Amino acid sequence: MAEFDKVIKGGTIVDGTGLPPYKADIGIKDGKITKIGHLKSSDAKQVLDATGLIVAPGVIDLHCHYDAPLHWDPSCSIGSWHGVTSVTNGNCGFGFAPVRHKDADRSMYSMERNEAIPFEAMKATMPFNWETFPQWMDHIHKLPKAVNMIQLVPVTPLVSYVMGGWDEAKSRQPNDKQMTTILQILDEAMAVGANGWAAQRLTGYGASVQRDYDGTLMVSDLMSDDFYLALSKGMSKYDRGYAQFAQVSGGLDEGGGPAKDMSFAGQLAEASGRPLLFNAVAVVDDRPNTFRSMLKVVDEYNKKGVPLIAHALTMRLSFRFSFDDSWNFFDNVEVWRDATLGSPEEVKAKLSNKELRPEMKREYDKTKQPKALGDIADYICRKVFRDELRIKYGDRRIGDIAKEENKHIIDVLLDISEADDWKTQWATPTRNHSPELCKEMLTHQTVAGFSDGGAHTKFSHLGSFPTDLLTWMVRDTNTIKLEEAHYKLSFVPAWVAGFKDRGAIREGFAADLMIYDLEKLGVNAPEVANDIPPNNNTRLVQRPTGYRWIMCNGDVTFEDGGATGANPGKLLRCSDAR
Repeated sequence: MAEFDKVIKGGTIVDGTGLPPYKADIGIKDGKITKIGHLKSSDAKQVLDATGLIVAPGVIDLHCHYDAPLHWDPSCSIGSWHGVTSVTNGNCGFGFAPVRHKDADRSMYSMERNEAIPFEAMKATMPFNWETFPQWMDHIHKLPKAVNMIQLVPVTPLVSYVMGGWDEAKSRQPNDKQMTTILQILDEAMAVGANGWAAQRLTGYGASVQRDYDGTLMVSDLMSDDFYLALSKGMSKYDRGYAQFAQVSGGLDEGGGPAKDMSFAGQLAEASGRPLLFNAVAVVDDRPNTFRSMLKVVDEYNKKGVPLIAHALTMRLSFRFSFDDSWNFFDNVEVWRDATLGSPEEVKAKLSNKELRPEMKREYDKTKQPKALGDIADYICRKVFRDELRIKYGDRRIGDIAKEENKHIIDVLLDISEADDWKTQWATPTRNHSPELCKEMLTHQTVAGFSDGGAHTKFSHLGSFPTDLLTWMVRDTNTIKLEEAHYKLSFVPAWVAGFKDRGAIREGFAADLMIYDLEKLGVNAPEVANDIPPNNNTRLVQRPTGYRWIMCNGDVTFEDGGATGANPGKLLRCSDAR
């Protein structure tokens, strides 16, 4: 009888702990790594020849929104294509439990605009045969999964459930009795394996770009300091779990608001005694002191023994959007928010209304808003559908067109879009150009990532962040070592999540692995996939090259970039993760 189910033979192991790479074989039995060393091929039922390849622990992505997409995409792509083997849901405080049956549609509407998840896809695939959080966990447990899944308790449905609905929850803070119930439900969730709680509070920088379906702030945005401190104190009784928290309470100046937001996150971590993952810290190349001021606060709390961790947005990223497809990232500006709310027909009619433009222009001239994704003048006319417009404007910068035609920036954006039946795809400027600044961000207590997987899929493709980091920062610029990259991609997030048997290549650990050719590793150009039910709705994807095998719990889920159809992923209840 074979000693191993599989032997990975001849690979170079990067074990995730930060130790230098070394060559060895890996024996896998019953989903676990049972031996590392020089193994015989004859001792295995199957041999995977990894000669010349890197063998590393699967990526742990702690910021995802697959709560809904899991129902139609068990692989949780696109992250799983790029080496992700474990994901966390419930982030930003958004999700579907607890929920009363009468509020099922309302809970889906709450995810439609802020995370750009199509309502019709949720309606067609989600049975809502649960109400409580334990019932939700049992539901997720039963669904097929190609990746492991961790679940946080999302604040928005939690508070809405206790206060009798979204409208009531937005009208005031929970009273003492309701706060007691909220903490009791958190206890119930932790008892069945929830990993903690999650929330966003984005009230600054004009206002949140992640809003409810009607343009109002989310419930989590409206909760007070005292509310979040009470949640954190409620976590202090547990020797497990963590919190995810996102906050923008002021402008994105260098220091000031961002540092204060990080400091409040540190207070939450101190109150709970558990890790708190702050989303997010990003390199804005022309304002490096912003992320430096935030990470200085992280360092100060870490020196005091407080487990405050920043989630670093390491990927070189840009967004693509058109005005005919649920664009919401201008929602921090009232005139734009009002114009882009409603059905596609209503949005087109409002954007065609020239009476709105003076206010849009005044806002831009005064503040350069909306600029959450960079200056509109730097947007590129990436894809145009009408031939005459493509010839004239294709791949050109809005600012250059405006100068040539003596037009306002806003007029260029809207005139071209309208002439192209609002289908024109605009590309925002690419952020995070500097490998040295990205390296600086990673030298602090940070997790590399994140994907926002399952959300904003029409506009972004952040799920390719592991491949981007390994190619750009390791291979192409030699800015960080390979072992440093995998430490930040796997080991540190495993520590945050509380895993005792994942995030590294060790005997006895789960066989969650990525096996790849570093020289051939790459990220293809973004493309549109028509694979969201029920009517083949679209999303933006970015496929990789160079991955030979990706494994979850000892089973191969992807081979040479193609899905095998295996779904060995597990719901990792908090007790299991330890």
